[in-house]
Amino acid sequence: MDLKFGIIFLFQIVIGTMGNFSLLYNYMFLHFSGYRPRPTDLFLRHLIVANSLVILSRGMPETMEVFGKEHFLDDLGCKFVFYLHRVGRGVSIDTTCLLSVFQAITLSPGNSIWAHLKMKALKYKGPSIILCWVLHLLLTIRLPVLITDKRNKKNFSKTIDFQHCSVMLPENNTGTVFAAMTLSHDILCLNLMIWASGSMVLILYRHKQRVQHIHRQSSSRSSPETRASQNILALVSAFVFFYTLSSTLHACFTLVDKRALWLISSTPIISAGFPTISPFILMSHECSVSRLFRKK
Repeated sequence: MDLKFGIIFLFQIVIGTMGNFSLLYNYMFLHFSGYRPRPTDLFLRHLIVANSLVILSRGMPETMEVFGKEHFLDDLGCKFVFYLHRVGRGVSIDTTCLLSVFQAITLSPGNSIWAHLKMKALKYKGPSIILCWVLHLLLTIRLPVLITDKRNKKNFSKTIDFQHCSVMLPENNTGTVFAAMTLSHDILCLNLMIWASGSMVLILYRHKQRVQHIHRQSSSRSSPETRASQNILALVSAFVFFYTLSSTLHACFTLVDKRALWLISSTPIISAGFPTISPFILMSHECSVSRLFRKK
C-alpha cells in the first residue's frame, strides 16, 4: 500500500510540475517575444506559481517518506514546508476567485450595474494579486509555531501526526479562532467563484441567443471571450470539486483519532489534485498556448 501511494505521489509531482512549468515557460517566452497577453493572463501566471508551490511542498516530503526516507525533515524543515504549502494554497484560492470575478465583470454588458467596474478591474488587478501574496505570507506566519518534527511533542496535549511532521494543537482557543477565520475566508471565496461562474454562464447564454440568428453560419467557432470564459469555468469547476473533497478528508483527518493509512496518504493527493490538472485544463481549451495571446 505504501509503494502504491509512493508511485501516485511521484507521478503527481512529475506530471504536475512539468505541466505548470511548461505553461509558465510558454507564458514568459511569448511575453518577452513581443506578444500582448490577455488581461486574465496575469492571474494565470500567479496561479501557476502558487500551484507549483503546493505540489512541491506537499508532494516531495510525502514521496520521500513513502519510499523509506524517514524523518528526513528536521524541525526547521517541517516549518518551512508547511508554511510554503499554506501560502501556496491560500494564493491559489484567492487567485482563482479573482480570476473568475474579473472575467465576470469583463463580460458584463454595458448597461449592467457592473459595467463601471471594468476599468477599475483592469487597473487594480496587479495590486490585488500582490495583496493576496502579502496577506497570506503574513497570516500564515503563525503556522510554523505549531509545526514540528515528530520527535518534539512537549507542552501540547493534542497532536495531529502527518507522515513526516506533526501539528501541535495548544490548549487555548486561539487555534479554533484561526481555523474559523480560515474557513470563513475559504467559504467567501467559494461563494464568489460560484456567483461569478453562474453570471458568466448566464451572460454567455444570453449573448448566444442574441447573435445566433445573425451569425448562424459562423456559430461553430467561438469568440476569444467565450473560450476564455470556458477556460475559467472549467478551472473553477475543478477547483470547487477538489476543494470540497479535500475539505471533507481534512475534516475526517482532524476528527478521527485513529487514522487509517489510506486517509493519511490520500489527503495530500487530493490536496494537490487541482494544482496538478489545472495547467492541462488551460491547455486543453486552447489549441496551443500561443493562441492565448494577440500580436501587438
